[in-house]
Amino acid sequence: MKNLATILTFSVITTFSFADEEVKALLPVFGEPLKAAKLPKDSTERAKVELGRSLYHEKRLSKDNTISCNSCHKTDGYGVDGEKFSLGFNDHRTGRNSPTSFNAFMHLSQFWDGRAPTVEEQAKGPILAGGEMAMPSADAVVEKLNKIEGYEVLFKKAFPKSKPAITYDNVGDAIGAYERLFITPSRFDKLLAGKEKALKEKELKGFKKFVSAGCVACHTGNLLGGNTYQKLGVAKAWPNQKDQGRFDLTKKEEDKMFFKVPSLRNIAKTGPYFHDGSSAELEDAVKRMAEHQLGKDLTKEEISDIVAFLESLTGKLPKSIAAAPKSFPGQ
Repeated sequence: MKNLATILTFSVITTFSFADEEVKALLPVFGEPLKAAKLPKDSTERAKVELGRSLYHEKRLSKDNTISCNSCHKTDGYGVDGEKFSLGFNDHRTGRNSPTSFNAFMHLSQFWDGRAPTVEEQAKGPILAGGEMAMPSADAVVEKLNKIEGYEVLFKKAFPKSKPAITYDNVGDAIGAYERLFITPSRFDKLLAGKEKALKEKELKGFKKFVSAGCVACHTGNLLGGNTYQKLGVAKAWPNQKDQGRFDLTKKEEDKMFFKVPSLRNIAKTGPYFHDGSSAELEDAVKRMAEHQLGKDLTKEEISDIVAFLESLTGKLPKSIAAAPKSFPGQ
């Protein structure tokens, strides 16, 4: 560990003093601390966010009026539903575990296979997916919204230059504007900002082990992931080979078993884990990652320490952002 900073060519933070020089040397790879978002003051941007809030929680965007974005990505549940596979239209189970919507807009792409570049584009996918919200077409969504008294007014406030105001792209843009407030700083960000005692001794021990074990090779940046695609099963083949990850999208051999590396923000609250939801407990997920990605057999103490560190990544979405709208148009 003494030469780790040199080996990974990290630059040492010099703007504040740490008693633990080892921790100080490891921090630069994680970048700037996250900062909580605030509701916009600009009236048009605020209108767009509030429209996005309504649409994110709007069950009438589904074929049978029972499923919303929030059904699988709960704003009061760390952006997930806690299910191995989410339940969609007609009791259909989705094929992959629903990733958290929290902090997602900062990822390099959306979905496990990266098939959508932004949260705005991602938001439009599940609404039309047959096994999810199951609306038959974008035109059907627009037609349905036009029939709900009150939505046209909200769209016009949010998109004053758009004619017509209600379009499917505007649906995605509004939901995306709302999701771009889903930022959850934690105690780890206080450490990044220079507060040495932000983490407890066991958590700092876990932080060091997280780096020295090699977890940081994929889980880097201030989101600790979300910024690269990596092969699942580098050291040992992943048991589930039915889902080939990005290969199913690109059809390129070199993309087999490649998935977007998930951010570890709020990871202690967002199980089950992995694209196939195959680990119910965080300890098991850490153990399996060490085995399949790094070829290492971590001790129970090492796993416990790493989990303690991961728990320090749990933040909170402000109630002003997480709360559902007080009322919906037409109701």
